[in-house]
Amino acid sequence: MGKVRPRLIKRTAEELLATYPDKFTNNFEHNKRMVALLLEGASKRVRNRIAGYITRLISKGLVELPVGETGAEEE
Repeated sequence: MGKVRPRLIKRTAEELLATYPDKFTNNFEHNKRMVALLLEGASKRVRNRIAGYITRLISKGLVELPVGETGAEEE
């Protein structure tokens, strides 16, 4: 069974990824800083959950990122 996340976490993460796809990577610490900059007034727990969900989506390949964002280079 997977983890259950509130709709607020999923919706906010998906909106951030749609709006700022080039600002997120598969690094949780980087995503945590980006979420803190982009979301004003969210609690630490909510910010961390959103950053974790974004990281998981990117790591599992469920979200398409612009070329070169995950560390893979084209020749």
